[in-house]
Amino acid sequence: MIGQRFHLVPAASAVWASAAVGLLWTWWAAVAVGLGLAAVAVALRRWPPMAVALAVTGAVAALWVGFRLHAAEFHPLREAAAHGGVGTFRVEVDTRPRGVRTAGFGSRPGGVELVVLKATLDGGGRVVVLAPAPAWRDLLPGQEVTVTAGLVPARSGELTVALLRVRGPPRDVVEAPVWQRAAAKVRAGLTRAAGALDPEPAALLPALVVGDTEGLSSRMTDEFETSGLVHLLAVSGANLAIVCGGVLVLLRMLQVGLKGCVAGAAVALVGFVVLVGPEASVLRAAVMGGVALLALALGRERSAVPALAASVITLVLVDPELAVDPGFGLSVVATASLVLVAPRWSAALRARGVPVGFAEALAVPVAANLATAPLVAGLSGQVSLVSVVANLVAAPVVAPATVLGVLAAVAAQAHEGPARLVAEVAGPLLGWLIAVARHAAAVPGAAIAWPDGWVGGVVLVVVVAVVWVVLRLPRLRVVVLAAVVGLGLVLVPVGVFTPRWPVSGWAAVLCDVGQGDAVVLATAERGRAVLVDTGPDPVPVLRCLRRLGVRRIPLVVLSHLHADHIGGLAAVLAEHGVGAVAVGPARRPEWAWRSVRERADAAGVRVVELTAGQRLDWPGLAVEVLGPREVPAGREENTAVNDASVVLRASTAAGRVLLTGDIELRGQSDLLGAGVDLRADVLKVPHHGSRFSTPEFLAAVRPRVGLVSVGAGNRYGHPSGVVLDALGRQGVLVTRTDRDGDTAVLPGPQGLRIARRGDPIRSGHD
Repeated sequence: MIGQRFHLVPAASAVWASAAVGLLWTWWAAVAVGLGLAAVAVALRRWPPMAVALAVTGAVAALWVGFRLHAAEFHPLREAAAHGGVGTFRVEVDTRPRGVRTAGFGSRPGGVELVVLKATLDGGGRVVVLAPAPAWRDLLPGQEVTVTAGLVPARSGELTVALLRVRGPPRDVVEAPVWQRAAAKVRAGLTRAAGALDPEPAALLPALVVGDTEGLSSRMTDEFETSGLVHLLAVSGANLAIVCGGVLVLLRMLQVGLKGCVAGAAVALVGFVVLVGPEASVLRAAVMGGVALLALALGRERSAVPALAASVITLVLVDPELAVDPGFGLSVVATASLVLVAPRWSAALRARGVPVGFAEALAVPVAANLATAPLVAGLSGQVSLVSVVANLVAAPVVAPATVLGVLAAVAAQAHEGPARLVAEVAGPLLGWLIAVARHAAAVPGAAIAWPDGWVGGVVLVVVVAVVWVVLRLPRLRVVVLAAVVGLGLVLVPVGVFTPRWPVSGWAAVLCDVGQGDAVVLATAERGRAVLVDTGPDPVPVLRCLRRLGVRRIPLVVLSHLHADHIGGLAAVLAEHGVGAVAVGPARRPEWAWRSVRERADAAGVRVVELTAGQRLDWPGLAVEVLGPREVPAGREENTAVNDASVVLRASTAAGRVLLTGDIELRGQSDLLGAGVDLRADVLKVPHHGSRFSTPEFLAAVRPRVGLVSVGAGNRYGHPSGVVLDALGRQGVLVTRTDRDGDTAVLPGPQGLRIARRGDPIRSGHD
C-alpha cells in the first residue's frame, strides 16, 4: 500500500502534465490530459484518497489551465503581432527588468543595453517588453506605464500574447507600491555595501544573495556553469533555507520557545522575499525553500512530501507557465531529492562510520546533483564532472556568505559604514567561491559535451539508472568492471596513437565562436599566439584559448569593428597578457571604435593601426598586411564596414594562411585590381561564407583548405551554397565550425594537414 505521504503526488503530476502539454501543444490538449487523468482516477478504487485527489485536481487543471491557455491563444493581440505593426498600450509591470547582453551582427558588444520584463495589458493578456536599459531599468513591479511599441509574435510554450519592442521611455508612470520601493531600497543598499570589495567579489555578492547577475563577467558565469556551481547565482530554496535556518538556530540558542521560533522564521521568510522582490520565481523559491527547510531541519519526511506536492499544485495553477520553466523543474527535483534521498544516504554513511556532519555534507550535494543532472544536461548541453567535489568544497562558506550579505543589506538601511564592514568580512568567503569555481573549471575535462534538449536529458536518466542498478546489484559490478577494462584496452591505444585536442604542433586554429570570427596563430614560443578577432561573445573565445594553452597574446588584431568580431575583446584583455590591439584605418561604427579604445585603455593596452604593406614578425610567425588598399566611402553601412576589413596573410609552420575578415565584392575587387599576390594554402573564407565572394578572388587565392567560421542555424543563410560549390570545383577541402567545431591547421610530412576538434587528423588534399 502506498503511504499517505504520496497521495498528492499523482495529483501534482496531473496538474503539471496538463499545463505542460497545453503550453507545448494547444489549449484543448491540456483539457484532454486533465480530464483523461481524472477519468483514470475513477479506476483507482484501491487507494481512495489518491483517487479523489487525482480526480479533483485533474478536472480543475483541465478547466482552469485550459481556460487560461485558450484565452492566451485567441487573444486579439496575438493575431495582430503575427502581422507586425505598432501600437500604444497601457501595461502593469509584473517583474523587475533584467539586463540583456547584446552581441549580435552590427550591434554593440557585451554590456547591458536592453532590458526585458513581463507585464500585463490593461484589459488582460501577458506581454514581454524589450526596451532600452537607461529608461526602463529602474521600473518596479506594480507600476503602470504607457508604451508605444512594435509588435513581435510571442514564442510558443508561453502564456505571452506578444512581445513589445519599445524604443522610447515609458510614459505616464504610476508610482510603485510601497513594499516594492522598500525592496528596491534594500537591494540598492546591498550593492553599495558590495562596493567595498574587489570587482569580482562585489559582483558575486548580489548574485549570491538576491540573484542579481548583471555585474558578473561572462568569464565568471562560464566558470560557475562548468564547475556546477551556477545554482549559487540564482535565488532558490537553498537561499531561504539558509536565512530561515540561521534565524531558527539563533532563536534556539537564545532559548526562544517553539512559537517564537516559528514567528521569527516567518518574519525572516517574508523579509527575504521583500529583499529579493515578490516575483513568481521568488515566490516559487520561497515555497520550495520552506519545504526543504521543513524536511531537513525537522526531519519530517511524511509532512514534507505532501507539502511539496501541494506546492506544485498551487504554483502551477496560479502560473501555468511554471510547468515548462527550467528553474521550476530544477527546484522541484532538487527539493524532492533532499527530502527523499539525502536523508537515507546520510544515514547509510553514518551506519558505515562516517561522521555525522561529513555524511550530511556529502549526501546533500551528491543527491541534488544526481537528481538534477538530466535537466542540467538537457539545458546546457554539457555534464560537469567536477560539480560534486566543487559543491562539497564550496558548501561550508555558502551559508555564512549569504547571511553576511543579508546583514549587509539590512545594515545599509541605517548606515553605510557598518554595511561595508560586513561586506568586507564576507569578502574572503566570496573569494573562496570564485577560486573554487575557477580551479574546478580549469580541470581538464571538467565538463563533457552532452546532447541537449529532451534527448540529452533522457539519455542521462538512463545512464544514472544503470549506474544505480549496478551499485545495488553486486553481481553486475564484475560485468561492469570487465567492460571498463575492455574499453580501456581499446581507448587507451587510440588515445596514444590518435592525437587528442589540442593537436601537437598546430600552426593556426579557427575557433568555434558561433556566428563570428576568431583565429589563433601560433608562434614558436610555447603559450604565445597572435589572435585575429575575438568573436561575438567572450565565453567561446576564452574557452578556445584555454583549450589551446594560450597565455600571452603579443597582438590582438580586429579585422573590423562589427560586434561579431570584437565582442570578446574585453574578456581577452582581462584574462590574457596582451601586448597591443591592432585595427585597420577604418573607425566605423563610431560606437564600436569608442568601445575598443575604452576597453584597451582600461586594460593599459595600446591601440595601433595597421596599413597595407606592413609586415609583423614573431619567432615562427610572420604576418603581412595586404589590405584594405583604401577605405570604402559611405557612412556606417554594414557593407562599407565589411569591405574595410584588415586582410592578412600569415606565414606559419604549416604554410600561408589568408585571413580576409568580412570583405565582400568591393574589397575583393580592390585587392585584385591592385595586383596583390593572394596565393595561400589556407583561406579563411570571407564573411562567414556569404554569397559575396567572386570566382576570380577564389581562383587568385588557390587554397587547398577553406575554413568557414559560421554559427549553426544562423539567420543569414551562411555559408552560401554557391561559394561552397565554387570551392568544391577547385578541389578545396572545406571545414565549417558549425559542423566541425574548432579546426586546426598543422604541418605534416606529406604537406598541410587539418584536425577537427575531437576528430582524427585528415590531410588537406583528401
